[in-house]
Amino acid sequence: ANFELPLFTKGGQRREILLNATPRRGDDGSIVGVLGVGQDITELNQQRTEALRIADDLGRIIETANAPIFGVDLHGQVTEWNLKLAELSQFSKDYAMGKPL
Repeated sequence: ANFELPLFTKGGQRREILLNATPRRGDDGSIVGVLGVGQDITELNQQRTEALRIADDLGRIIETANAPIFGVDLHGQVTEWNLKLAELSQFSKDYAMGKPL
């Protein structure tokens, strides 16, 4: 099983640890302990948080841009439709999403 848990250093710094724990069994199959392997994921979590913040910022920029912006997937289906395009085309984002361009 995997668990994320905080670990505090001697200096009080918080580190995030991903712990993989598995039971340790005796000769008869009974559980006699736990074997745990930890990985410091503090920086990974910080990078993930920053990436989400940037994606959120970019999404707001696209949505509120003063230019019509749309996106389509490889099949030509609409995946993005900003407010300006909705205003100009008179098709709402909800209507346009998933439809062929």
